[in-house]
Amino acid sequence: MTANRSAPQRFSIISLIRSEAGGGLVLMLSAVLAMLVANSPLAAVYASTLSAHVGGLSILHWINDGLMALFFLLVGLEIKRELIEGELRTWPDRVLPGVGALGGMIGPALIFVALTWKEPAMLSGWAIPMATDIAFALGVMSLLGPRVPTSLKILLTALAIVDDLAAVAVIALFYTTELSGLMLGLAVTTLAALAILNRAGVVRLSPYLLLGVLLWYFVLRSGVHATIAGVLLGMSIPLKAEGAGESPLHRLEHGLQPWSAFLIVPIFGFANAGVSLAGMTWATLTHPVTLGVATGLFVGKQAGVFGFMKLAIRAGLAGRPEGVGALQFYGMSLLCGIGFTMSLFIGLLAYPGKPDLEAATKIGVLLGSSISMAAGALALVLGAKRNAPA
Repeated sequence: MTANRSAPQRFSIISLIRSEAGGGLVLMLSAVLAMLVANSPLAAVYASTLSAHVGGLSILHWINDGLMALFFLLVGLEIKRELIEGELRTWPDRVLPGVGALGGMIGPALIFVALTWKEPAMLSGWAIPMATDIAFALGVMSLLGPRVPTSLKILLTALAIVDDLAAVAVIALFYTTELSGLMLGLAVTTLAALAILNRAGVVRLSPYLLLGVLLWYFVLRSGVHATIAGVLLGMSIPLKAEGAGESPLHRLEHGLQPWSAFLIVPIFGFANAGVSLAGMTWATLTHPVTLGVATGLFVGKQAGVFGFMKLAIRAGLAGRPEGVGALQFYGMSLLCGIGFTMSLFIGLLAYPGKPDLEAATKIGVLLGSSISMAAGALALVLGAKRNAPA
């Protein structure tokens, strides 16, 4: 693929949209497959394989703490690129997606707390419905083809990147266990070494990646969740290159994108989306965590994103994307309620060792994300018909 050097920002975000959209379709299939396997005669094999230990950690642990560190590395790369040279490079560019992401955090969290405040053990899941799964959402948009304006896809991508940044901050601040001073100090020292490499103008990726492995190990042992190491490593990769060549950040991002979209995230989805529906009752569906997550994703997310963005536009702080109708704008807000990957991930951190609450979380995520996906797609189709030339 040849880049358009006259418009590097637009090329990079469009390539991201294409990769995430295709990966979103694969992720949908992996989630469906996980549900089928978890409710088939293979359920016992599925569970025992994930709980099998290799090198001191279970396979599920390796997926969630090891493999997903690569996903978070890509998140760090995308955040840095968008903030410096992409769709979030100036403060006016950041207003609309930033305001939307803020509303998309506040609305779901308030709904979850309102539905679980009587049960203190459940309150730690307040951040579960705050996340947007960019791959899933863009996958839905890709299925609708030209009926979705490119400007709307760009806005959703920018909003999801801000959303990811907020989710990383929430994980680091609220889902950190007891800290090891020694390991935390070694992690900080490694991070300082990465910063020195960057300032020294080193453009070879190998030194950064070798230090990144050390950083992951130290962060894993420090008590901070290991995936944070991926984000920190991504933020340390140089964005400027010597001469006219491609920067280390772009090289690593373009190389990692397909692996993340088509392998890493689908494996995570397959390993974590499987939940048995055997014995499910009305009580299961009305469990406070299930309701809090599902309602937070479907109601809280759309209300927060659409409401806050609408207020920002009316206040003159930002403008609506070009060529986007009101119903299409609302449809994008609905798709923000697809929380799948990050919501499942935060759920694992919120309820460790509590299989009943983990199951309620998974059901809530699947319900809320499915309803948001269907409603968002319908709104976008109707909006496209309304905006079609006579």
